[in-house]
Amino acid sequence: MLFTCVAAVGLFTFIVMVPNIARDLLPYMLAGQFSAALFTKLVLLLIPFAITYSLPMGLLTGVLLTLGRLSADSEVTAMRAVGLSINRISRPVLVLAALGAALALYFNFDSMPRARVEYHRALGEAVRANPLRFIVEKTFIRDFPGYVVYVNEKNGAEMHDFWLWEIDDQKRVTRMVRAESGHFDYDEANNALILTLTHAQVETRNEKNPENFLEAPLVGSFERSEPVRLSLNRFFGRGGVHVKQDWMTYRELNAERARVAAFVPPPDEAKQFARDRMKLELVYQDKFNTALAVFSLALLGVPLGIKVSRRETSANFGVALLLTLGYYLLTVAVKALDRHPEYRPDLLLWVPNLLILGLGAWLFSRIDRK
Repeated sequence: MLFTCVAAVGLFTFIVMVPNIARDLLPYMLAGQFSAALFTKLVLLLIPFAITYSLPMGLLTGVLLTLGRLSADSEVTAMRAVGLSINRISRPVLVLAALGAALALYFNFDSMPRARVEYHRALGEAVRANPLRFIVEKTFIRDFPGYVVYVNEKNGAEMHDFWLWEIDDQKRVTRMVRAESGHFDYDEANNALILTLTHAQVETRNEKNPENFLEAPLVGSFERSEPVRLSLNRFFGRGGVHVKQDWMTYRELNAERARVAAFVPPPDEAKQFARDRMKLELVYQDKFNTALAVFSLALLGVPLGIKVSRRETSANFGVALLLTLGYYLLTVAVKALDRHPEYRPDLLLWVPNLLILGLGAWLFSRIDRK
């Protein structure tokens, strides 16, 4: 059971990491913006984040695979024939599930928060050491909020055949600039790249309806442009890494909860303060709730594995995926109530786990009577 669960957790960890690596790291690595050592370090720092999601699913899959095979081979029947009860047979599984829940608490409250902060700190240092490394020639660059950049040729801080698209919140182009050349400077105080273009042509569209091509755009040209600021806050803030509530350790979360509890907001800000306080409480409760899910899903997996009695790995993977997906969908639905603290979503967050525990206990009682 132990080795099967470890293998399943490893597989799902890899599955969770792949989209993050492909979206956030691999393009920079292939473009030569990251060294191999930095790329490896950032990938390793993604592991604790991925494990927080893969641990419940992996443990459930390991339970279903092992007990499903034992039941299909009549091993469970043989054990019961010599007097072993379902409770006795499942005891090692529940001990493993309890250890898994304890491990999840460690990852949720300590390892994952520290890894996320270090991940963004290392990424920020890479940008700060050479901000222009993210300007890659012959590549559409979408890292700057509100802009898309394309450079045909790059020579240090000088760019040639430069294209700049300014886009709105709906990703529609409101302004397009093409310049013969451009120059980048780094503004450390404001954490931004300052772009100055020369010999440029500008096409400006209607901001309210930029896709109305019946209306001719305004076209102009200039010898030298006003500086354009491209923010680097996506990679790091002015004062270093901004620690989100999800990235806080247990001690930091408790300190923040104490600070918020002691704060008395002005009457006109009371409603927004209640929402912000509920968001913090949801983060705190969700970390405990996810750890309990490791145990509750494994508990449910015991009677399911015995009852379904399937040897097929794909079938057990499918069952595990459906159960964990249902659990996460329910928790996401509850979290969406964070703007309505009067509904107490921090307490409703425990409902999916209670449902799983109740269903697992009911299936246990049915199997034990047979």
